[in-house]
Amino acid sequence: MGVSRNHEKIRRAVRERYGRIAAAAKSGCGCATSCFGYSREDMESVPEGADMGLGCGNPQATAALTEGEVVLDLGSGGGFDCFLAARKVGPTGRVIGVDMTPEMVAKARENARKGRFKNVEFRLGEIEHLPVPDSSIDVILSNCVINLSPDKEQVYREAFRVLKPGGRLAISDVVAVRPIPNTLRNDLEKHSGCVAGALSSEQIADILRAAGFIKIRVVIKEQSKEFIKHWFPGSGIERYVRSADVQGVRPKGKES
Repeated sequence: MGVSRNHEKIRRAVRERYGRIAAAAKSGCGCATSCFGYSREDMESVPEGADMGLGCGNPQATAALTEGEVVLDLGSGGGFDCFLAARKVGPTGRVIGVDMTPEMVAKARENARKGRFKNVEFRLGEIEHLPVPDSSIDVILSNCVINLSPDKEQVYREAFRVLKPGGRLAISDVVAVRPIPNTLRNDLEKHSGCVAGALSSEQIADILRAAGFIKIRVVIKEQSKEFIKHWFPGSGIERYVRSADVQGVRPKGKES
């Protein structure tokens, strides 16, 4: 019961923080999207207001999206990665964004309307309980969101459930590179600010294996230290976390 109450406290803090960010239309992690590996062309190709600077990497770089694929973005925010993906999968493909913050979903839907994106939709829901059918997704994207969840095992079980056999993960997230002190772990502001909930690369790989994924890769990006130190200036968080690319594949049949 105590764990459940704590999980709900974290979810509420995250929902409130990102609701405020959506209403204020400002960055949540303190860095422009250009810090994360997107090109100027990427940023100029989406509706104004879709790029909110909330990421910690560029999942598009490892997704290798192709025409006709069905893509799911976990924690889609203002829709930035969804709109980039929509251009890559084309009119025969489809992109679904899921976010638990009503203000973000409303903002993303308005951005889709402004940008006339016909192959993108946004759904209100938690990434631990995806409003998506079994075995219906080719690629799952996520950008600096899964670290916010208090139940990452459930997130990756859900990801496995909705992916088609052979479907893949292309995720950018924050990972711990050394033990995070309890003073940071227990700070709700640091948790909703993409830091306190981070797991190590080994822990993430173990969770992915337990969920059933194969071809697992967690690649830490040391250069991310330079922008992470600006998230909470003076806190020293850059000593404990980095951005990383996380990949995995749902097996086909007997593949393992």
